[in-house]
Amino acid sequence: MSYSHKEIPFVYLKVIRARFEEMKSIGEKTLEQLNKESFYWVPNENSNSIAVIVKHMSGHMVSRWTVFLFSDGEKPFRDRDEEFENSIFTSEELYEIWNKGWDVLINELDSLNEEHLLQEIYNSNNPLTVIEAIEKSMYHYSYHIGQIVYIGKQIKSVDWKSLTIPKKIK
Repeated sequence: MSYSHKEIPFVYLKVIRARFEEMKSIGEKTLEQLNKESFYWVPNENSNSIAVIVKHMSGHMVSRWTVFLFSDGEKPFRDRDEEFENSIFTSEELYEIWNKGWDVLINELDSLNEEHLLQEIYNSNNPLTVIEAIEKSMYHYSYHIGQIVYIGKQIKSVDWKSLTIPKKIK
């Protein structure tokens, strides 16, 4: 498919939103395979549980993406260290925290237009363009979704249901 030069920013925004939605879906398909106890499992003391990863991702999303065009991405209300403490006690709370972060991110992405992409914003007093902020978040969240999936696969073992094209069994 070929796009005109003027269509590229619009297409980029459409594609990036779809990629974030796919990432969210992969995470949710993992969570659906697990029971509540699985959300707290850690392979060792230096690792984070799924519940902690969800809490951290949501905290990052809410901080970075709340009115992100007009305020620094590191909000005063964020307590990053607290994100790494396990304080989620129910599946409902886990999903509520999960959705809160994703809702903020998706709503902000939906508010963007082509003119915003090269706008300078700030994260922790560091300037970057909106495109850079989007790409940085894409990298960050995909890293954590990968962790969630990997933990899920460890827990489910042979009962794991592939989220993509399953490998052929010989």
